[in-house]
Amino acid sequence: MNNLLVLAGLAIFFIALALLRPVDHDESQYVAAAALTAHGLIPYRDFAYLQTPLQPYLFAPIAALTGTWTWPALRITNALLGTATIAAVHRAARIGGASTRAAAIAAALFATCDILLFSIGTARNDALPAACLALALPAIVRTARDQAGRRDAIVIGALLAAAATAKISYALPALTYGIWTLFRADRRPWWTLLGTLPFVALTTALFLQAPESFLFGVIGFPGQAPTEWYQTRPWKLSNAAKIIDILKFLALGPPLLAIVATRGKRHRWHLILDLLILAGLVAALAPVPTWRQYLLPMLPALFVRLALVWHAYPPGKAMRIVAVVFACAGLAPTVEAVASGGIPMLDAMRDAAAVRETLDRERVAGPVATLSPQFLPGPAIDPRFATGPFYFRSTALLDACQEYALHLVSQARTHLLGYPSAILTGGEGVWSSGDDRIDAVLAAYARHHGYRAVPVSGTRFTLYVARRVSPRPAPHNNP
Repeated sequence: MNNLLVLAGLAIFFIALALLRPVDHDESQYVAAAALTAHGLIPYRDFAYLQTPLQPYLFAPIAALTGTWTWPALRITNALLGTATIAAVHRAARIGGASTRAAAIAAALFATCDILLFSIGTARNDALPAACLALALPAIVRTARDQAGRRDAIVIGALLAAAATAKISYALPALTYGIWTLFRADRRPWWTLLGTLPFVALTTALFLQAPESFLFGVIGFPGQAPTEWYQTRPWKLSNAAKIIDILKFLALGPPLLAIVATRGKRHRWHLILDLLILAGLVAALAPVPTWRQYLLPMLPALFVRLALVWHAYPPGKAMRIVAVVFACAGLAPTVEAVASGGIPMLDAMRDAAAVRETLDRERVAGPVATLSPQFLPGPAIDPRFATGPFYFRSTALLDACQEYALHLVSQARTHLLGYPSAILTGGEGVWSSGDDRIDAVLAAYARHHGYRAVPVSGTRFTLYVARRVSPRPAPHNNP
């Protein structure tokens, strides 16, 4: 009962942080993907998606149920997934032999990591794969300590495959575990493989429908786009910047302390936890530049290890003080982010309602081109802008024929945009961690092509309406 109350309190705390955290333009593509999938469009085939495909399908029912409130609903979903992640780490530590106290302390420290708090406080695609990986850990620990059962093997395979199908960086921990099972038959590698098959089937089916779009979204764009975007800031792509960023993100909370505290202290069966930690770190180091959420794959296993070590070697007073200091450091960025006053998510929903009212008043029935699709109702989103600003800001990743085939438009080829019913600007800017210059390209296109500017009352948005407007209003105020 006490554990349930603690989890309920933690969930409420995370949900509150999710609603208080400022808008981030990173969320645009994930909200749009869930909304478009809920309306029957298929990722890659009908719109570009720049990740592996599981999240739009799992979150589409939420989008269908919540309608115009999809964005805050996805934030709340990620907050609940964060709660499940922490609970799974606590459970895995207890199964591994840690005392209730050691497991609780490790889980609590995990909950103060800025890496985790950011990842579960926005509508990105970090919380789902992290929860899948963490939920696999209790069964992984049982398998490492004892002979694996078929059920555990299937569950592990399914959860690790789900993590990789939600975000490609989790493929390395999943592959690492799969290789580890091959060294002993009692770890049941074939039953583990069986658990992966539904997710392999989903991925294969979507790949076969649109192979070029799938490969570009999952592999090509992540590998090429950051280099192009940061070419005017080469320092951000350097190894020195990567090392500084990694250390900074690990120090914002207890991860760096946990790495030091667990170094060299383990039982033989802890090897798989060490391998998962290492795989998560390598996955974070692979992209350039490195962002804090990239380090999340290594944290669940790391804090299970911390619980096990602190059970066997309880921390002294100095270590406990240092842990509190690091925990405060981990909370500081979140406190700073939510301390600006107001409820940003509520403000965003008011802006979205004002946008819908303007669409209805102007009788805009067709798709709306915008770099901020999270502010639009699902049926109004132009599928070519499902990636928000992230493909549009590129200049030379694809040629014109490829962009057309993959349902994309870049700022270098706005002449191929045609004449959408409306263009919405104002959501991509410094206030949303974006770049005003990119939104200005769309605004300039609209003005050059004779669109009529309609300020969205009470917001920073402007709706540019085509001169030829559909006579029938679209029901944008209906969920």
